[in-house]
Amino acid sequence: MNESNLHPYQRAAVGHIINHPEAGLFLEMGLGKTVSTLTAINLLINCYCEVRHVLIVAPLRVAMSTWSDECQQWEHLKGLTISKVLGTVKQREAALKQEADLYIINRENIPWLASKYQHLFANKFFDMLVIDELSSFKSSKTARWRAMRLVRPYFDRVVGLTGTPSPNGYIDLWAELYLLDQGERLGKFITHYRNDYFKGIGNGQVTYKYLAKNGAEDTISRKIEDICISMKSDDYLQLPERIDITKRIELGELQGEYQDFEKKSVLNMFEDSGDKSISAASAAALGIKLAQFCDGNIYDEDRQVHFIHAKKLDALEDIIEAANGQPVLVFYAFKFDIGIIANRFKGYRVRQLQGEQDLIDWNDGKIDIALAHPASAGHGLNLQRGGHITVWYGLTWSLELYQQANARLHRQGQKRPVTIYHLTCPGTIEDDMMKALTKKGDSQNALMDAVKYRINKYLNT
Repeated sequence: MNESNLHPYQRAAVGHIINHPEAGLFLEMGLGKTVSTLTAINLLINCYCEVRHVLIVAPLRVAMSTWSDECQQWEHLKGLTISKVLGTVKQREAALKQEADLYIINRENIPWLASKYQHLFANKFFDMLVIDELSSFKSSKTARWRAMRLVRPYFDRVVGLTGTPSPNGYIDLWAELYLLDQGERLGKFITHYRNDYFKGIGNGQVTYKYLAKNGAEDTISRKIEDICISMKSDDYLQLPERIDITKRIELGELQGEYQDFEKKSVLNMFEDSGDKSISAASAAALGIKLAQFCDGNIYDEDRQVHFIHAKKLDALEDIIEAANGQPVLVFYAFKFDIGIIANRFKGYRVRQLQGEQDLIDWNDGKIDIALAHPASAGHGLNLQRGGHITVWYGLTWSLELYQQANARLHRQGQKRPVTIYHLTCPGTIEDDMMKALTKKGDSQNALMDAVKYRINKYLNT
């Protein structure tokens, strides 16, 4: 894909960034905030020569992969160079010494960067700032916001990206807009903003919440509309459009451990007989073992669960955070996933979809995270009223189950585009599983081929 493949609304977003040194892009999930921003950056660096170094602040796992992955998927962005200011202090310091177009840092390390490297800001090393998930800076009391406020005056260009700028109402907008225009539109003090546009609800001593005064929301919208554009998915995508996203979960230091586990599992299959033939049952058993490793836990012979990693849990947390309160349907592969996911997201209404009442509650918006196995939720369930975001936490070999499960949200009556996330670990059995699903071939043959490949790989070496 290249720049010519951008949708008209994405080109509008690119133009908005270029034409507005202070720009807010309030685009819902699936509309391409990242590629639009990168395209604008590419033009500002290589065509207009207005920008040299861009600082991108993002959630940790977004900083680790999303921006660099997007550059690799679009031909016109592959020339952009990236330095990831992540990891240990030593690693972050080394990354800052590299010459690059984009310097990507996680939001938790902004206080460190602002205090230790104030000279970089004062000397205008960074001349453009991108805040990914601007809504995570909605509180002016946090260390990250205060640090960002200190360095904000040193940037000639600032872009704020979010799908939901005001999840808790317009009261959230002041802190976010301040980082864009330094108080020009909504004032320089949160107290003045509250007094002008809101009335507090409380007991006289403690204010529990703020309600917008009559006409206040319209006034606020008019004040910021010159630098902020808002787009909803259903205004720009033909409904019900399906958006498939593959999130690659790098195993990193565990990749070698996975390879050893894969080799050992294959060799154990032939330990006694030495026969290189394999049955469908044996192939399925091997595929299950390797998929368990990818999910982060494995069963031993006594069905006891052994923890390996939480990388998929972390990726799921990123998606749920970005959804900002929108319900998420998660398809799991193994029973241990249920408890592990529920334990991670204790602050959410997590429910396994089992009975009729669960389905009713999902469609009535009473469930934040619904857990379902594709074999039990793959046919006949109408879940489209409850949400529009699906996550494949664990994959399946069955094309039929895969297609039917995806149709739970992506079906007639769905009023919003459906986003389907696939969490996969590259360099593992999940590569073969994704190929089997995307090529729409015989899943049984695909499994056998994948297992035979591994048999030949390890028994002939």
